[in-house]
Amino acid sequence: MEALDQILKTCFCDLKFYKYEIKLMAPFPAPQRSYLEAALLEARERYAAKRPNSAALHREAVSVLPGGNTRTVLAYAPFPTAMDRGESCRLWDIDGNAYLDLCGEYTAGLFGHTEPRIHSAMQQAMARGLSLGAVGKAEQLLARILYDRFSSIDLIRFTNSGTEANLIALSAARVSTGRSRIIAFKGGYHGSVLHFPVTGASPILVPFPTTLCEYNDTEGTVAAIKAMGDDLAAVIVEPMLGSGGCIAASPEFLTAVAEATRATGALLIFDEVMTSRMAGGGMQQRLDVEPDITTLGKYVGGGMSFGAFGGRREVMEIFTSRVAHPGTFNNNVMTMAAGIAAMGEVFTPAVAEELFSLGERLRGRLNAICEAAGAPLQFTGIGSLATPHFRRGDITSPYAASAVEESLKELFFFDMLDAGVYLARRGMTALSLPTTETDLKEFTDAVQAFVAKRASLMQ
Repeated sequence: MEALDQILKTCFCDLKFYKYEIKLMAPFPAPQRSYLEAALLEARERYAAKRPNSAALHREAVSVLPGGNTRTVLAYAPFPTAMDRGESCRLWDIDGNAYLDLCGEYTAGLFGHTEPRIHSAMQQAMARGLSLGAVGKAEQLLARILYDRFSSIDLIRFTNSGTEANLIALSAARVSTGRSRIIAFKGGYHGSVLHFPVTGASPILVPFPTTLCEYNDTEGTVAAIKAMGDDLAAVIVEPMLGSGGCIAASPEFLTAVAEATRATGALLIFDEVMTSRMAGGGMQQRLDVEPDITTLGKYVGGGMSFGAFGGRREVMEIFTSRVAHPGTFNNNVMTMAAGIAAMGEVFTPAVAEELFSLGERLRGRLNAICEAAGAPLQFTGIGSLATPHFRRGDITSPYAASAVEESLKELFFFDMLDAGVYLARRGMTALSLPTTETDLKEFTDAVQAFVAKRASLMQ
């Protein structure tokens, strides 16, 4: 334990930033508390012992980066694992540990790390010059591909991230309707400044006048839409909550929201930054629910920095003359080239369907393992995205996790790393195209071992 204590002292100026102390001290029922604390301490110590180079890198990083990083989702105690390289669906950290990559860059890494068609397209683009400061063939080619894929998109514009796409989509809705208010959902994440955690509130939230509704609460949401009436500009919703726990919206809920927004003259925005991978035309195609505006990002630019928003012609035409939308890198040649290869050659509708089925089979096997063991653990999600939850019963909306649940989730993360499986710290998995059934057996075996080893902690 002394080794871990020393690393903690040297790696963190303020442990409270990571809520590490809070997690250790949070009250949860005895004797579970002492068993979980002991298991977590042992797991952290084992983690630290295998990653001295990552620990050293973190010690250097905190002197120039607040918290030692520039992306909060990658920060966790006692220090984050630093990766050195990737190939296909595999990763190697700077200490030489190898992993099956099931983090999938939080869905942006759909194509794995070495897709040759995307690499070739980017190399060819780079050879012709990086920043040309002009329009070109590539942007309209990518726009045409997305127009053909998404029936709800008549016109489309590009941005540099999903965050930016959602910000401008909401702004466009306000301009187009002449209204100010929006409705979003608790647990929703539409970017770093459009985050609505189920507990507390983000201190850097964009100051749109926003009403939060409960996800999958059809009656309450429809009532809120009607009550807002002529003041409501837009409802923004993920067809499946991503960072909120991979919780799927019911078709009935989304259909009712679509009908209610149109009845009041408001716009419905589907944030499909994550869920667009679920079919050739996104989750909206699978559900047969069409929004007024769709936002995209993550993988659509071939893994490069990318975002897009598109929708009905009468909404999008405000950018023809009424509204300016500049952005130096909106049509940057690297992302345009990567996106054309990614969406035009690699991720075809048939490939999207295969990936969806692979993920559905995986989640079925994982839940069968948990059910057979009688463990209070389940994996929610759709297709190639899933998240573990340490509780029983149907999960239809985000919730405030108990101290026990948070500790078990942390233990699951460290045990998966120890088994050579890299996933998001919150437990979310995002499959990439190179991943095979054989690869995924490593994960299901690791989950089965976790359920057996940690059974006494999950009672």
